[in-house]
Amino acid sequence: MPTPSAPPTSAGPPPAEQRSILLDLAFLRLWTGATASGLATWALPFVLGLAVLDRTLTATGLGLLLAARTAGFLAAVPVAGVLADRHSRRGVVLWAGLAAGAAAPVIAVGLDRSVLLMAAGAAVAGAGQGACRPAYQALTAEVVDAGRRQQANAAMTLAVRVTTLVGPSLAALLAVFLDTRALLVGIGLLWLAAACVPGRGARRGAAHAPSDPTAGTGRASFLAEFAEGVREARRHPWFLAGLGALTAVIATGYSATGVALPLVSRDEYGTEVVLAGAMTAYTAGALGGALLIARWRPRSPGRAALAGLAAYGFAPLSLVFPVHPVVVMAAYAVAGIGIELFNVPWFTAAQREVAPDKLARVSSLDFLLSYGLAPVGLAVIAPAIDTFGAGEVLTACAVICFAAPAAAALVPSSRAFSTEPARGDAR
Repeated sequence: MPTPSAPPTSAGPPPAEQRSILLDLAFLRLWTGATASGLATWALPFVLGLAVLDRTLTATGLGLLLAARTAGFLAAVPVAGVLADRHSRRGVVLWAGLAAGAAAPVIAVGLDRSVLLMAAGAAVAGAGQGACRPAYQALTAEVVDAGRRQQANAAMTLAVRVTTLVGPSLAALLAVFLDTRALLVGIGLLWLAAACVPGRGARRGAAHAPSDPTAGTGRASFLAEFAEGVREARRHPWFLAGLGALTAVIATGYSATGVALPLVSRDEYGTEVVLAGAMTAYTAGALGGALLIARWRPRSPGRAALAGLAAYGFAPLSLVFPVHPVVVMAAYAVAGIGIELFNVPWFTAAQREVAPDKLARVSSLDFLLSYGLAPVGLAVIAPAIDTFGAGEVLTACAVICFAAPAAAALVPSSRAFSTEPARGDAR
């Protein structure tokens, strides 16, 4: 009869899942590249705003550049999803970062000379940003083992939130010493780092193993490959339900507060402090949410994530009633916590459940719908407020923010964000 193993007499290295994910060199390189791309992404609109202040760019020109960047982003996301599943995810990150890096000096050259040249550069920069997003999601699954992906995704989203704060502030500080053209070149250097710093996926072969035994016998068209990703998404009811809820929240609640918060801050409170305080509270809440979900493993992760997404409804709701400014800021902090309680398990579930060779395409569908409908919401909300009134529109948006995740939670597989409900019961 075998005897039990004796306990170890000396302490060995801690298990991988107990070590900080930032001690993993492969992930640290990926995280550094993602952080650089985040700084570049958030700094660009601020630097272009500085160009408006020094009169080298008009407000109309700024709107055109931001629209061109959004168009480039949306056009590149589905293309990058197919390319990242067809070829090396690391290669997609490299070429996307190089393209965005080359676009920044083009914008600088066009400054005060040609808005069309600047718009072309902004479109390419947006395309580079859009191409990186699904590739980064899939590359994370290659670099990080399944047991630490939630921690890794939390670290990635922490980088996003920190760059949201640091990007504009750093640009403002550097603007004291550098002109706008030099700042644009600096953004190009950040994109260069985003392109070159991440390493090759450590598990590329496993991640690209075809789930279809007939795959590899011939190259399908781009549309056919993207449609294959759509079919993979449809295979996961929890994903369709969650994506529908996320899209509804962003298109209504996010857009409504983006338009209404400055108006309420000005008209109801008579100060920009409420606007600045609410946005700061949202980011601080998101940072706290990311730190929390890095370690927390709820028993029903999908429903907990959807409850976090529904918490965004408190943001528009706080603008409906004449409450103290602290209440508005607290509501935005709760919304920030909630959005990360959704984001991190959402990304982790996709990396776990979706067929590895289709992950980038499914991720691109996620970004295409959730980000793609946000400009539509922003365009519709302002006329709706003028027609029906801010209170009515904000109330409707709050109801949608609460109701859409609740409806998604009714889908059985949403309980654990898994097609195998038993996984959600694992402690």
